[in-house]
Amino acid sequence: MKSTVILILVIFISTVYSVKDMMRKSIVFDKNTPDVFYCPIHKPTGFDKLIVKAKPLKKLCEFEGKPLPEDYKSDCYQDVDESDFACKEKYRIMMRMHPPGSDEPYVPPARMARFINVDKEFYIMKIAADKKEKEQKARRKRLRNRLG
Repeated sequence: MKSTVILILVIFISTVYSVKDMMRKSIVFDKNTPDVFYCPIHKPTGFDKLIVKAKPLKKLCEFEGKPLPEDYKSDCYQDVDESDFACKEKYRIMMRMHPPGSDEPYVPPARMARFINVDKEFYIMKIAADKKEKEQKARRKRLRNRLG
């Protein structure tokens, strides 16, 4: 009796977790349409039956993790576009579209700074590597000038 109750409980918890994970991953971005993202408008029952609606990219993580206003009308099912995962996804998308050092770098809002630490470390390492490469080129150039 105890083992069946435990088994049913484990199945229930795993089902709830998989549904939450599916909702979390239901934000879709396509490189061919960079101005929009897609989110579910109804409760998804599976990825093959996911009905999505296109929304402008500026609507993704619009409130940057702050509480939603009372008069706010949801863009997506269960406000999945305002979740913590949505903010991380927007940052990832914007960094892919405008990487550091590009002509139009992405400057995230102040509240999204918590997602920047990893990229900041990478950026610092890249700058150090570029500086080292420039110094090596300068040494080779000086040596070439001395040898004439």
